[in-house]
Amino acid sequence: MPRPRSSDPRPAPDTTSDVIRWAAFSCVVVPVVLVWYGTSLAGAAGTAFGLAAVTAACRVLLRRSERCAAQRGGRHTKG
Repeated sequence: MPRPRSSDPRPAPDTTSDVIRWAAFSCVVVPVVLVWYGTSLAGAAGTAFGLAAVTAACRVLLRRSERCAAQRGGRHTKG
């Protein structure tokens, strides 16, 4: 019977940063695609602004959730 490991040598991936990176990428790509398909620059800029606002709000909420989980000893703790 294999014995359980006491510690995992690999650190936990920072999934919040990955999500935020993809969201920021979409804030750039979506307006470019909209302009490419004929949407006005003002419409594409408004879309970019809206996506950036939602991304920023999600980032704040995700980081806050991580801090709360770390304080309670949840699975998001690092170390």
